[in-house]
Amino acid sequence: MNDSQRFQGFADTSGRFFGELALHNDRAWFQQHRERYEQGWRAPMLALLGEVRDRLGRTYPGGALGEPKVFRIHRDVRFSKDKSPYKTNIGGMLVVAGAGGRSGVEVPAAVYFHVAFEEVFMGAGLYGMDRESLQRHRVALLDERRGGDLGRIASGLERKGFTLAARESTKRVPAGIDPAHPRAELLRLKGLVAMSPPIDRRLLARRALVDSLTEHARTTAPLVRWLLRNVA
Repeated sequence: MNDSQRFQGFADTSGRFFGELALHNDRAWFQQHRERYEQGWRAPMLALLGEVRDRLGRTYPGGALGEPKVFRIHRDVRFSKDKSPYKTNIGGMLVVAGAGGRSGVEVPAAVYFHVAFEEVFMGAGLYGMDRESLQRHRVALLDERRGGDLGRIASGLERKGFTLAARESTKRVPAGIDPAHPRAELLRLKGLVAMSPPIDRRLLARRALVDSLTEHARTTAPLVRWLLRNVA
């Protein structure tokens, strides 16, 4: 890997570009400043995820991590009252290529990294699940062996400062399940991701961010592997 492919840091530690974009969220401003986004944020995100992927080569036996993906900065405004055309953040992720085998089923992210003017975080897992995936997830959670494994993984992550979350959750456990079930909180979630402890923004401009993200990804790998076996 030559220096041009290595992560050398994002444009700055504050996400200043996204703060300015929030104030001038229109096509004319973005086109004038597109190079700042492409060179200061998108290219470094690809380089960062590429290096993390290479370091995680032995973490997911039997499945190679796919190419880094950076999400489009353009917002889907078709069904939104807010017609601002651009997102004021950047997000990128790595998924396990060829995982699962069920047609159309989303596979867990081994790494999702997000930078905005207000926040920086890393997560891993499935933020949301379709109906069939959620059903498989809950069946596995209720199984004493498989669910017990996930319970131990979840407890270990929480002890290390990770937070378990999902796009949606229910107020109660699914019908017919004892509210005192040992995995009641997990059963309420309609997805499952582990969110890292706070990431020091100063790392955004340093190569040390590669080490930090790799460490977080290795810590969350047991959760991702459980989802690959039981949901994806």
